[in-house]
Amino acid sequence: MCVTPVTGQNGYVNHAFPCGTLALDFLGTLRARRNPVPAEKLGTPALLDDWFVESGMLDGAPGADEADLAAAVELREAVYSLVEARLAGRPVVADAAAVDLLNRHAAQAPVVVQLGESGARHSGTAAQGLAAIAREAAEILGGPDAALLRECGRPECTQVYLDRSRGHRREWCAMRTCGNRVKVSAYRSRHRTGAATA
Repeated sequence: MCVTPVTGQNGYVNHAFPCGTLALDFLGTLRARRNPVPAEKLGTPALLDDWFVESGMLDGAPGADEADLAAAVELREAVYSLVEARLAGRPVVADAAAVDLLNRHAAQAPVVVQLGESGARHSGTAAQGLAAIAREAAEILGGPDAALLRECGRPECTQVYLDRSRGHRREWCAMRTCGNRVKVSAYRSRHRTGAATA
């Protein structure tokens, strides 16, 4: 599913959705995980609210608080731990604490969807939004899509996505960002090498 983000409460788009799934895009709220100081995109409850709205999961900010933010970060890291295990070829159920946390969130009440004159409306609390993320993550990790999990090929990026490309040759989380950066870097490197040789 490719998400076209809407603006958050401040009128800006604070989060990226590189056309994976919402559960995997949620992992990307901690960017460049292997850097000495990764970039945290969920630094405040308001930024968590913005993620829910910008992703299209909820039509309005759920009014997240510090406890919701802590729960969101804890869930994100548990899901990342399970995805990392899958990418490394380890059994995901070996991390019992992460599995238990994921399952507890997945068992919570779902986002409310109601039909009205203007179409479908999605509402809920931050906990309900996290439940949707947890359920989607459980479906991915426990189903056939687990075999399609990949990490972006740009060394600085740690975004995970599902490779549904023909022949499963997708290398980057998004061509317009990481793919272009890798290609530009390779182009510059070739031209520097060529200039030095000349």
